[in-house]
Amino acid sequence: MLKYVKEVCSIGRGINVNFKFLDFDLITGKDVTLCMDRKIPGDEGKGFVPAYKYHIVLTASDEIVGKIDVRIGNNENLYYGGHIGYSIIEKYRGKHYAAKACQLIKQVALAHSMEDLIITCNPDNIPSRKTCEYIGAKLKEIVDLPPKNDMYLEGERQKCIYEWSLTEPRY
Repeated sequence: MLKYVKEVCSIGRGINVNFKFLDFDLITGKDVTLCMDRKIPGDEGKGFVPAYKYHIVLTASDEIVGKIDVRIGNNENLYYGGHIGYSIIEKYRGKHYAAKACQLIKQVALAHSMEDLIITCNPDNIPSRKTCEYIGAKLKEIVDLPPKNDMYLEGERQKCIYEWSLTEPRY
């Protein structure tokens, strides 16, 4: 983690003031499609980077099965919160929809010249850990959250930190 934070600190807060959202309103895959929910500008004062937020929709039926977002940039907050966040509605879990959505959303990150992403989850969130492993992300460490971190203040204490290399072959 220290190496990551040092790299981030050397580039400032990780927020590109000249950031421009790209045209990724609809990303269609074989089983799932990502439909734009909203684009959220960065907020340098709060340390928030820009984000794309999507609904995960079944391609065949247009049924919403979950949501996913990708945050563009790097800063210390993202080491604990991750570049990608996802959730799947309970009745649709176990079908790899989160992994399929991750495979689609990586196009957005690559278009913004991001080649390595952090994905985090709670240590007891076995389905999320399995999703990270399924897409080829590597567990770097399990860390204690800093006491001033928002997630710590909400009662969370640890995060699994996975690193996903978008340019490295999966096998």
